[in-house]
Amino acid sequence: MTDRRGRISAGILLYRKRGDLLEVFLVHPGGPFWARKDEGTWSIAKGQYDPGEDPLEAARREFHEETGQEVSGPFLPLPEVKQAGGKTVTAWAAQGEFDPALLRSNSFSIEWPPRSGVQQSFPEVDRGAWFDLPAARRKILQGQLPLLEALAAAIPP
Repeated sequence: MTDRRGRISAGILLYRKRGDLLEVFLVHPGGPFWARKDEGTWSIAKGQYDPGEDPLEAARREFHEETGQEVSGPFLPLPEVKQAGGKTVTAWAAQGEFDPALLRSNSFSIEWPPRSGVQQSFPEVDRGAWFDLPAARRKILQGQLPLLEALAAAIPP
């Protein structure tokens, strides 16, 4: 097996029903590059995992790292998607509740501003929100749009 580290991610698409309305929980990437970007930048809570690691366990771990909340099943497998940059995302849907005000994300450090020699820390995810499907389709990364469509097809109105 070739080492695809950095090229594979696993994540959870959290959803809830409000009457006939299906809503999904998406996260916005943290850091200065994404600070002023909105539509087409949101994502499911996901992260990289190593070959040989159980993808569902990695998805659960990454959801916790990016939100501070545990997620439990049952888990509905969604089709694997390939993002524009070549990263493959394996995902599951899970029904649940989450208050976005409680979001607590891990952080990462980068040199910022570039070539300044100064390391700054930023959250992996700077916010999360619930969206109905029409809004989610505008907010989510294009490469993850098939995840929303698969969920919509699997969950009856």
